[in-house]
Amino acid sequence: MKRIVVLLAAVIFVVIASPVSAEEKETVNDEIFYNILVDRFNNGDQSRQAQIDLDDPRAYHGGDLQGIIDKLGHFEELGYTTLTLSPIMDNAPDGYHGYWVENFRKVDPQYGTMADLKKLVEKAHNRDIKVVLEFVTNYVSNTHPMLDNPNKSDWVHKTNPEASQQWLDQTKRVNQTNPEVQTFLEETADFWIKEANIDGYLFHAADKANKDFLQQLSTHINKQDPSFFQLASILEPANYDGWLSDIETLDAVEDHTLQPSMVETLADPGAPVEAIYDTWTENGKKQGLNYLDSKQTERFTTKLLKNGRNPLTTWKLALTYLYTAPGAPMIWQGSEIPMGGESLSDNHRFVQWNSADDDLKKFAGRIAALRSEFPALQHGDYELAGSDGSMSVFKRSFEGETVFIAINNDTHSRSIIVDDISNDKQLKGLLGDNLVRANDNGKFRIGLARETAEVYVIQNDTGLNWLLIVPIAGIFIIFIAGIFYINRKNKKQEADA
Repeated sequence: MKRIVVLLAAVIFVVIASPVSAEEKETVNDEIFYNILVDRFNNGDQSRQAQIDLDDPRAYHGGDLQGIIDKLGHFEELGYTTLTLSPIMDNAPDGYHGYWVENFRKVDPQYGTMADLKKLVEKAHNRDIKVVLEFVTNYVSNTHPMLDNPNKSDWVHKTNPEASQQWLDQTKRVNQTNPEVQTFLEETADFWIKEANIDGYLFHAADKANKDFLQQLSTHINKQDPSFFQLASILEPANYDGWLSDIETLDAVEDHTLQPSMVETLADPGAPVEAIYDTWTENGKKQGLNYLDSKQTERFTTKLLKNGRNPLTTWKLALTYLYTAPGAPMIWQGSEIPMGGESLSDNHRFVQWNSADDDLKKFAGRIAALRSEFPALQHGDYELAGSDGSMSVFKRSFEGETVFIAINNDTHSRSIIVDDISNDKQLKGLLGDNLVRANDNGKFRIGLARETAEVYVIQNDTGLNWLLIVPIAGIFIIFIAGIFYINRKNKKQEADA
């Protein structure tokens, strides 16, 4: 009897446990990230006017957490699944960027309160949107209280960091080899997770962190919640040698090698799209955070205008590549408008909500929906299926699902033959509703007009749609017969008269 009870218990355990084990952990590649500079995004609470000076590009301009809450519907409409917020910890005066931290465990009053952050996270979660905070672990403000505390004299380095960015001249470098500092930063990480229920950290300037410390901090966070996102930004791409990939608990690092290749190729009409793929393969086929511009770069729109390209047309090509390539796309605030900006102050302007292009927004929402609908676009193998001049076709396959992505960056129409598809299949376009069938030689010729893109899925060849053709033909016959009848009737009436 005892053996029977044990056996039944084992069976019940397997039945109950199986669905849980079948669940897959969400990965970074499931996400579409939207990068927010809080102070320059949207002003939702007009009562906070301290330090605001719209005429000074280095002062606070009034963006806040309530302003982000007010735009949650916008994020959902465009398919953004994770928001990455610039540092919101209490900063020194004029620290609108968030990098002059004075209090690691307090929300900067310019942005709101802890209650506002909790409200944002809760409302975002209700829309299946995650919230990630940018975490500054390398620097503190020159006015941080620890600098005046004799018991913490070894918490910061005596020398200033190299001022490669304009904000670094107001900071001191944290001594990340000090055990007390390490504990403090680990507890700070725990604090925001516990207090606000956030979904991840973006470690600011991770390439400038102490490797052993960052490994320790990342491992500490991962032990508490393996599903918690841990991302890394790069401050100086030119001097970064890729060591962050050695930290296995980091989910993704900004791909600073792919970004210039995408920008230079897509900003140049007639440049071969294959060049981006070549860059990806030459750099080890890494899957990181893919972006076209950021708060540290010139905006992609400005680059397009300099090259005489139509920003709306080219952004559609760029989004198609960005949303269908390996890795996770990250959009810099205002790119969906699309905004321009060359200098840092120009790039950091308030988002110009009244200038948004509805057609581009609709396209962005559509391509985001396709990425979410087809797992092959998130996790599939990636290969070049063919190229012709400035047009390329890419193939992504995952668990029996195959998707083709065609991008024509040429100033003329182009076509590419794809021949590894069964003759009883057809390619269905999902952006422009195109349909490609095998020709007499069993080949599939994908053709695109200039500066356009399409995403195709393989489906059974349905041939002619008789269910649609027959009713239309019937209506046409009745229409012709009606005209013939009326014409004869009119002639008869004329004859009788």
